[in-house]
Amino acid sequence: MPIKLLLADVDGTLLTHEKVLTERARAAVAQLGVAGVQFAITSGRPPRGMQMLIQPLALTTPIAAFNGGMFVRPDLSVLEQRVLQTDVIEPAMQTIKAHGLDIWIYRGTDWFVRERHGPHVDREEWTVKFPPTVVPDFKGLTNDVAKLVGVSDDLEAVSRCESAVSQQFAEKVHARQSNPLRESPSLVSAARSQPYYLDVTHPDANKGFVVLRLSQTLGIPPDQIVTVGDMPNDISMFAKSGISIAMGQASEEVKKAATYTTKSSEEEGFANAVQHYVLSDLP
Repeated sequence: MPIKLLLADVDGTLLTHEKVLTERARAAVAQLGVAGVQFAITSGRPPRGMQMLIQPLALTTPIAAFNGGMFVRPDLSVLEQRVLQTDVIEPAMQTIKAHGLDIWIYRGTDWFVRERHGPHVDREEWTVKFPPTVVPDFKGLTNDVAKLVGVSDDLEAVSRCESAVSQQFAEKVHARQSNPLRESPSLVSAARSQPYYLDVTHPDANKGFVVLRLSQTLGIPPDQIVTVGDMPNDISMFAKSGISIAMGQASEEVKKAATYTTKSSEEEGFANAVQHYVLSDLP
């Protein structure tokens, strides 16, 4: 089947570790357009955190922010969004706190933290290009939440917390599986977007859902979609696409879930993936 769409993760995939869009990566996206292959991006970032990529990449497809919790047009107007149920916020925050992780809340276009210079706050501000709103507590902010983030440099604690939150909200009934886009019968989706970030989002806000939603929106069968990523939260989109490509620095868990493995983000892995697995006649 001909490839019609390439869906890429952003951090550690399209961008380098230092959040740089290289000239080779930009040129690779341009080559896709010449070849008739559409290009889209998805990330745990908020929409404003991907704004700097829209013009350099001449994006025209829907942009999937918050791992699919919000789809926006290239002008950042909202197409659709999925927020967490209000009654899961407090229990989820309790579990995150119990594992020793800091908590961030993304709500609408705003980002809320309790410590202005807490773990990774400064780097996240540099990454998404806007500052957080500092609050003494999250009272009054637990409705319309697009994403909860647990943050810690204790990577084992983040991994344990991912399992605990997933188990905490797993449903015991399968009624919700009537939705064909639903990845799992749970009240939340919990996955690591970085080793030190645990993203908790609406159950349909996962990258597997992004593949299926873009398939519907753009009229492209999933088996004509290629996905590229580097983190555990990219595995769900690997499972839904025809071809999947793991970045060279990805863990063995991620590489085993992919069809191919390219070079690392520091070695032009994205551009190499486009050249060898999308534009070439080899696959």
